[in-house]
Amino acid sequence: ADEVIHTVRLAVSDPELKKAAGIIELTELSKLTPLERQVLVDKHLVSPQQIEEPAGRAVVLNADESLSIMINEEDHLRIQCLLPGLQLQEAWEQATKIDDLLEKTLDFSYCGRRGYLTACPTNVGTGLRASVMMHLPGLVMTNKIYQALQAISQLGLTARGFYGEGTEALGNLFQVSNQITLGLTEEEILKNILTVAKQLIAQERAAREMLFKEHRVYLEDRIGRAVGIMKFARVLTSEEALRMLSDVRLGVDLEIVKGIEKKKLNELLMLTTPAFMDKKSGREMTPQERDTGRAAIIREILDSLKVES
Repeated sequence: ADEVIHTVRLAVSDPELKKAAGIIELTELSKLTPLERQVLVDKHLVSPQQIEEPAGRAVVLNADESLSIMINEEDHLRIQCLLPGLQLQEAWEQATKIDDLLEKTLDFSYCGRRGYLTACPTNVGTGLRASVMMHLPGLVMTNKIYQALQAISQLGLTARGFYGEGTEALGNLFQVSNQITLGLTEEEILKNILTVAKQLIAQERAAREMLFKEHRVYLEDRIGRAVGIMKFARVLTSEEALRMLSDVRLGVDLEIVKGIEKKKLNELLMLTTPAFMDKKSGREMTPQERDTGRAAIIREILDSLKVES
């Protein structure tokens, strides 16, 4: 494991790669505190599985953290590019550029017939996992989410929770990605994901329109309660905060809630995670302290922005 880290450290020091990726830094996870490692998970820069046994594992990040190269996670290398919106093509182009540059100095395990050979059989082939994070409260509230997710599973795709495989879809956030990579080209995988994402967007919009048209009072009441609770609550758990933020985000989209941008809601999503709160306080807080601290952070931000519903 240490030999792999050393080899990758030399590879990422290549001037051409630094020019393509910007300022990059390799960090060994064993040299970070448990809190610092959890912050990386909360920011989706490493996986929860990678920090379980940090020894012999590392991550390479660029300046804006849009690029993450996980070392000795499930495979020796996992290149990840995160971009907002449906910029799958752009994310893939950036990731494949880094992959090509690394391949100049690293000898990847590749079979002419099967493609890239990976630790998990489902990744054999292109080795590409394309994902989109989607906020689908309308489908959840109309009880159509299970039907929608079942339909995409028949197309070779899967939906995971906020932190990937094996996690819950907290805050109505679903991570939609391809299940297999063998027998498909990168272009076909991206096309499939984009097609399904657009279909889910259309279904979500239809669900929201139905709710707004047929259950407007209920919808406004639910969103208004979320705003009220978040503006005045003194104690909020992580689950409650995610649920309320989901409702407020829906309210912003439907123009029921005004005076707050979705970017600020995204910031709240991160700022109120246990790891971020512990980091800000400089110590490990008790669950009770986090719950009161979380409520205080949300009250302050929502009050200053004068959210109205």
